[in-house]
Amino acid sequence: MSSTEYKQVIVVRKDLKMSQGKMCVQVAHASVLSLEEARNIRPEWVREWFSQCQKKVVLKVLSEGDLRTIEQKAKELNLPCYLVRDAGLTELEPGTTTALGIGPAPSHLIDKVTGHLKLL
Repeated sequence: MSSTEYKQVIVVRKDLKMSQGKMCVQVAHASVLSLEEARNIRPEWVREWFSQCQKKVVLKVLSEGDLRTIEQKAKELNLPCYLVRDAGLTELEPGTTTALGIGPAPSHLIDKVTGHLKLL
């Protein structure tokens, strides 16, 4: 087992005023889809993350612009990430950007992108 710590971070938009259930579903989408992205580009990170109990942290931003800035920073560091867009079947308009999943990846790399954000 590696001495490097791994985690996955989900960043959610708070300005959308989603119900708790809707928000939970968006977090789940971001987690699963970011994991699949990581499997494709960094499978060794996924193996380490699974061996370390799959740490997840959910954080918040206040706008779509903030979310896209975080996504760009994650991409600049070559972190696996996935930006969730809602299908628009319930509370939101189709294509609304709701959440961003980052990782699993080394914690110290994710912290460079999200370390300043507050917990949801």
